[in-house]
Amino acid sequence: MKKAPREEQDEQLTVTPPKKWAAGVPAVTHALEYSLSETSARRTGLTLLNMNQVDGIDCPGCAWADPAPGHRHLNEYCENGAKHINDEATSRRVTADFFREHTVSELGRRSDLWLNQQGRLTEPMVKRPGSDHYEPISWHEALGLLAEELKALASPDEAVFYTSGRVSNEAAFLLQLFARAFGTNNLPDCSNMCHESSGFALHETLGTGKGTVSLEDVHHADLIFVVGQNPGTNHPRQLSALEEAKDNGARIIAVNTLPEAGLLRFKNPQQARGVVGRGVQIADRFLHIRSGGDLALFQGLNRMLLEAEDERPGTVLDHDFIGSDTSGFEEFSRHARSIAWEDVLAATGLAREEIEQVRDEVLRSERVIVCWAMGVTQQKHGVPTIREIVNFLLLRGNLGRAGAGVCPVRGHSNVQGDRTMGVWEQMPDSFLDALGDEFGFEPPRAHGLDAVNSIRAMREGRIKVFVGVAGNFVQAAPDSEVTEEAMRRCGLTAHISTKLNRSHTVCGRTALILPTLGRTERDIQATGEQFVTVENSMSEVHSSHGRLEPASKVLLSEVAILCRLAVRTLSGRSGIPWAEFEADYGVVRDRISRVVTGLHDFNRRVARPGGIQLPNPVNEGVYATVTGKAMFTCNDWVMPQAPEGHLLLQSLRSHDQWNTVPYTDNDRYRGVHGSRRVVMVNPEDVTRLGLSPGLHVDLVSVWAGGEERRAEDFTVVPYPTSPGCAAAYYPETNVLLPLDSVADASNQPTAKSMVVRLEPTAAVRGTG
Repeated sequence: MKKAPREEQDEQLTVTPPKKWAAGVPAVTHALEYSLSETSARRTGLTLLNMNQVDGIDCPGCAWADPAPGHRHLNEYCENGAKHINDEATSRRVTADFFREHTVSELGRRSDLWLNQQGRLTEPMVKRPGSDHYEPISWHEALGLLAEELKALASPDEAVFYTSGRVSNEAAFLLQLFARAFGTNNLPDCSNMCHESSGFALHETLGTGKGTVSLEDVHHADLIFVVGQNPGTNHPRQLSALEEAKDNGARIIAVNTLPEAGLLRFKNPQQARGVVGRGVQIADRFLHIRSGGDLALFQGLNRMLLEAEDERPGTVLDHDFIGSDTSGFEEFSRHARSIAWEDVLAATGLAREEIEQVRDEVLRSERVIVCWAMGVTQQKHGVPTIREIVNFLLLRGNLGRAGAGVCPVRGHSNVQGDRTMGVWEQMPDSFLDALGDEFGFEPPRAHGLDAVNSIRAMREGRIKVFVGVAGNFVQAAPDSEVTEEAMRRCGLTAHISTKLNRSHTVCGRTALILPTLGRTERDIQATGEQFVTVENSMSEVHSSHGRLEPASKVLLSEVAILCRLAVRTLSGRSGIPWAEFEADYGVVRDRISRVVTGLHDFNRRVARPGGIQLPNPVNEGVYATVTGKAMFTCNDWVMPQAPEGHLLLQSLRSHDQWNTVPYTDNDRYRGVHGSRRVVMVNPEDVTRLGLSPGLHVDLVSVWAGGEERRAEDFTVVPYPTSPGCAAAYYPETNVLLPLDSVADASNQPTAKSMVVRLEPTAAVRGTG
């Protein structure tokens, strides 16, 4: 049954008190309501009962790990995972008739919510130079057009190849292989904008860019920090893992600028206490921290641990571990003791007693894990913050053993797999050597462009072709006006996509939409039905098998599109068996097994229930750092500050949103309904700044040199944010963030500490 798309309409904003708990029966109800509004009951049942099961469909949402085979629930998914998978499985279709009815200009004025709700793309489309319409084009002509444009470039470095974490390992591997065989390392990806700071900090200090813990470690930790993260919305199945850890005696400390519902209490709808009971309190302590104060928090904790060791020598620090596995301790110790307490308290907004209570929790705990997400990474000092978290764990030997370690929680299902497969503009020579040896060519060695530098290069006319595989680059990137201007300067933009989004409306001179199979759909190639693989946040690689019939008979898989494009582009220049790869994904995995460390015998091992656990050298006491050991570091104290009359603004997701695409205009847990253009402000700041609830304001961001940016017409909503801090949704606030505002070292956009002032809108001023 085909569902009619919803018309765009202006809803009335209503605000209710924020929720004190997450999930429960309402989560089940909302998941089913959304799913059934998108597709039939039969298809909803098929997707949900196969979701995250052995030989089932891997959730295309977040990258949280699945329980071991035999320990999975029949309904092994969360509310947002259910919405995400059935958003892809929708019965709505976007055909050539749709593009005849709507100009590109008109579509550009529509919201991402409306664009997404139109349904699945069904056939290749082209917008030719000078036209304001997409029109149908055959696959042969579309791929030929793209190939000819690539071959006509003066240099391979005039193209960029972007991907998001939605793609499979097989497609990611082929994308980077094609780009490098073509001659460029221009491989920006969504990690450039979410966890790049994690990768840089962990590579430097531990020699790996990945987390070191498993789901079993989480279940058996004594103490878990959840820092700058909202699991109730962004990684809801993490709440089940935290619930199990609590049942096993763990204590949990939440560190956040907002008291998110999922950090407070969890009602697991798969347990009686989550349906008729009060559920489980998640956070034993909630540190209501100022935006950007996490670095100072861990600096204060580290100083306290050193001072506790002074008072009780030999009882606090793990001297054996520090001596055998680390370097730089003495210098770190001197630096940590120099951090002033007044600076720690000013940056965190916490009382010293609160930090002392956390220290006491640490001293009572033998196994400690620190989880974090973009509340940490999207700070200008995100890399030093994560280095300080590593210092904290090293002091008591909380690495390389059960129930302890670092846990960067990835927000998209296979973003970690992209990196394992080589999608990074700075892959090490060891990977490039293996790739070149396997396929008989010399990969380019010069570092390529990340997301921010790709935008700069497009803006300057140095990039002529943009190829995006999944994702919504225009809306995910900072500095919306600059990003859009840069994309429009390209000679050709091409997007391999399942559904419409704003990136399709921001076109180069020529633009292609190349529709592809979703992860939910059966993938039949010349040798039969195929499966793909993905990697979760805990370095587990497992298979995903589509179950639905494709949305259109002419859809191609991402693998097929990339292979056919490679044949057309590299004809006569490559001995890579692209046709064999398209026919049999097992052949791709055979070649991956000889390039990627840890994936030997890939096809046989991934067929086992639960898949493959990739090795983590840190857990074997091996550190690929400059010293050959885990490294203590010295990190300068930093405090983001807003001048008088201003606030520190962070951007965030609503509960009914996945990455850049909202599913509705509601944010149930925060009590915001009917509008996304709201700014959440601490009630004391509302009064102090002379504002009032419901006032319409413009958000004006202020940057060095007096540069200002404006996001118009937001409604003030009193909310328990940290004093001096505010929050609003992205991508609506991306316009406030300059392209050049990036994290030190990682070049990741800094969306979590924007200095803003709130000005009444022109309409409000006019009535005054």
